[in-house]
Amino acid sequence: MISTTIFPGRYVQGKDSRQLLGEELARFGSKGLLICDPFVYDNLRHEFEPYISSRVEIDVVRFEGECCTEEIARLVEQLKAFGGQFVVGLGGGKTLDTAKATAYEAEVPVAITPTLAASDAPCSALSVIYTQTGEFKRYLVLPTNPNLVLVDSQIIANAPTRLLVAGMGDALATWFEAESCKQSFATNMSGRLGSMSAYALAHLCYTTLLEYGAKAKSANDAGVVTPALEHIIEANTLLSGLGFESGGLAASHAIHNGLTILEPTHAYLHGEKVAFGVLSSLFLTDKPAAKINEVFNFCEAVGLPVTLEQIGLKEVTDEGLMAVAEASCAEGETIHNESMPVTKEMVFAALKAADAEGRLRRQKS
Repeated sequence: MISTTIFPGRYVQGKDSRQLLGEELARFGSKGLLICDPFVYDNLRHEFEPYISSRVEIDVVRFEGECCTEEIARLVEQLKAFGGQFVVGLGGGKTLDTAKATAYEAEVPVAITPTLAASDAPCSALSVIYTQTGEFKRYLVLPTNPNLVLVDSQIIANAPTRLLVAGMGDALATWFEAESCKQSFATNMSGRLGSMSAYALAHLCYTTLLEYGAKAKSANDAGVVTPALEHIIEANTLLSGLGFESGGLAASHAIHNGLTILEPTHAYLHGEKVAFGVLSSLFLTDKPAAKINEVFNFCEAVGLPVTLEQIGLKEVTDEGLMAVAEASCAEGETIHNESMPVTKEMVFAALKAADAEGRLRRQKS
């Protein structure tokens, strides 16, 4: 059997690591395009620009807010007009996806500099493309991962804690889904089996969350960088990224996708909905009571949702939940990577069971 493991070219993380960004970019050329998300452009770019421009020439451009074909084409033209040899994405998810896609279209290296640790997307070889008005259009599967991912831990510590916690929710799925893929011989994002390294890193992601999650949340609340926060930033960004891409996806993310068909969930972050997908998957896959208790305890300790009400679904009907379950089990969904056949009735029951457990625990607390 052939396995494939997918990595970014280089991963740099630490307090004030933005000071190394110019040095890292100089490996790709002497001039490039810096794409900033709107918040970063208005509030944070001064934290980065001096360290970049001391080593390379940059053309700074404000991202227009949507990762769409038209925006990518605009940025490719700007890069070419400037004579840029690389692209840098600075900000949140859509900005980073746009930077990846722009670099791909222009056939130049890309550096990813997230200002949040809210998901595992920065390391991935994927961009989600939308229409100009924000509707999902397609996935752009890229031939390579980013050449550089650089994460400044102090910038993460300055961001709202809810975003770090949401990243923990996304990372929480990593080991459970990779383990399901391992058991069922399901493929990872490369279309091949995962490696021993991928599964081991996915498990390290899980144990890191349990050991350091609550301490990292406290550090983020205080706006300071501690070893615990560093560990969780790495788990959210690198370990989870390697784990999902090289280990594979299963029920948790499929249930997330199903939940998004209900409009009230749109006010909640990706990782918050994934976390409830994890809790539901524990019942779906008949995990031991001790493991279920361990995961619920973790979610409660860091502030992840444990009930449907906490992701906007206080008034959800059984018909609504069945629609979620049906969407979770759509043809091609990753829930079919589980080691047993899954039906919409099974997912419906798991959603109800996870919510009942969460409500019972909240009543007791």
